[in-house]
Order: sequence, then structure tokens, then C-alpha cells
Amino acid sequence: MQRSGILSASEVMMLVRKRTDAQSAYAETRRPFRYLLCGDPALISDLRATLLAGHPGEHIPLEAASTLETIDPGRMQALPGSDARLVIFLGRPGDREGARLDYLVPLKLPIFSVVVDPEAAPSAPQAAPQPGAVGDYVVPRMDREALRQHVFGHLVDRSKGVEIAVGRNLPAMREAVAAKLTRNAASSALKIAAASAMVDHLPVLGVILGPMASAGDMVAITGIQIALLMQISAVYGKDPDVGQIWELLPIVGGGFGWRMLYRELSGFIPVAGIAIKSAIAYAGTIVVGEGVAFYYAEGRHMTKAQAAQLYAETKSAAMRFARETYDRFRKKP
Repeated sequence: MQRSGILSASEVMMLVRKRTDAQSAYAETRRPFRYLLCGDPALISDLRATLLAGHPGEHIPLEAASTLETIDPGRMQALPGSDARLVIFLGRPGDREGARLDYLVPLKLPIFSVVVDPEAAPSAPQAAPQPGAVGDYVVPRMDREALRQHVFGHLVDRSKGVEIAVGRNLPAMREAVAAKLTRNAASSALKIAAASAMVDHLPVLGVILGPMASAGDMVAITGIQIALLMQISAVYGKDPDVGQIWELLPIVGGGFGWRMLYRELSGFIPVAGIAIKSAIAYAGTIVVGEGVAFYYAEGRHMTKAQAAQLYAETKSAAMRFARETYDRFRKKP
């Protein structure tokens, strides 16, 4: 009997382990970056304390503290180095109007103007400011919860390429960093699954490449998920190590069942197969990323009920996205 093109979990893990580069993940934790702070001195002190809180034993490593640099826009003698990623201006009600943020525009960095006003409704722009532009934010307090809801996600968006180093050094932002890494990985998994499904539904290529594509996309998606696992581990202060895979294998292992499911569904519903395979790859990766982040933040795995609810919600959203994408593709001339 001819062997199926779908590999076993142990075979996939063996292939993935050969391709996984822990050194690359570790190098990402060392990438230099700086956030430039200016404005109200007391608020700057509060922000520094908030961002740096959470290191083991409350000991703040020197390299972490050095990522936050206080500047005086009116007295800058030289432009900051290339590792400066953004500027955060901190003020109270009325400070924004008198602030000379125009001095910061030549830096060609995104400028976050954060005003602390307990009496005003929290607000934030839809997207993070572009280099040389100012984004205005209003928060009720200078604490982790208020900043998590309205600011941290945009700071991570403007820290492209150094996200892991940001989370490693600034514990308060780890949740936002893990969420961004998870979305990126899920999008990659969705594209791989969609490409594989397209091959499955092209008669000639499906016959020639079908089994190879089935094995290949399983390895590729699992590789993405395990790389994500190591990245989030690094964000939460763990040195990337392939050996950690076994500690968290229950999270990744669930993905094998999901990939089997989308293969079965795509066979019964050929037209929707691309959307189904893409959605389940996307949702499975989201569950892996959020499951790993939950484990490190809470010190325990998600319950089956929590994981199932997260997976169902993410799958539903991914199905809508995948169907819309497929419909746009099909309508193109």
C-alpha cells in the first residue's frame, strides 16, 4: 500500500527540529533599540517605572534601563543614533498646546504625545504615527493597564524588527509584543495553507504535487508555530532553546489535529477548501501564540475550555477573512 503524504507528528517534529534555529531567536533578543522620553519629569519617571517593572527579583538590568533615554527637545545638540525608534512626549492637561513638538520632527521618528487626564475619555488614533508625525493619546493614568489598552500596541507597531528585544527589556509590553508576533506568524501560516490548498484544487498540480504539498505545508506551519513558541519564550525572559518545545508541546501538538481537520473538510467542500485550510492554520497558530503567552504570564497552561473558546472565536474571524480574500481573488480579471 502506498504511504499517505501526511506525515506523523513525530516525523514532523523531527523535520522541524532540524530547521529550527535557536541562535537566531537569541540574536533577536540582543538587537539594540531606544525609546526617547520627554515632557513632564514626574510622568517620565512613572513611565520608566511602569515599563521596567517585572524583571526577576525587581532587579533592573542596565541594558534594559538604557533603552529609555530622557531628552530635552530644545537642547538637543545632535541627532540620536540609528537605534532610536520613537519619541514619547508625556504631559498633563494643557501641556500639549505649549509643547514644542516641532523640534522633534527633524528626528524623523514617530512621536507619541501621551496626555494623562483622569477627567477626559481615553482616546487614541486608529494607527500609530508615521515617522515625523505626531499621534495624540489621552489616558486616565500612567499605569500598565491604561497604557496597555491605548498605547502599547502602537509602540510595538513602530518597533518593527526589535519586537523581541522590546519585550525582553520592557516587561510591561510583553503581552503586546506576543500579540504582534502571534498575528504575524498566523498570517504566514494562513498564506502557506492557502497556497497549499490552491495546489490541491488545480487538477494537474494536485496530482503531481499534492502529497508533497500536504507534507510540506504541515512542516512549514509547524515550523512557524515552534519558531513563534521560542520567540515568545524569549520575550518572557527565557533563552530560546529547542528543548523547551517539549515543555510546551501540548500547545503545539493540538495543531496536528486541526491540520487533519482542514484536510478532511477541504475534501468535502472543494470550493471552500482554500478558506477552510487557511482559517484553521490561522486559528491554530493564534492558539499556539496566545497559549504560550498565557503559560508564561500565568504560570500554567490554558484549560481546554479556554483554548477551545479562543480557537472557535479566532477560527470564525479567520474564516470571514479567508472567504473575503478568496472572493476578491476570484473576482479579479
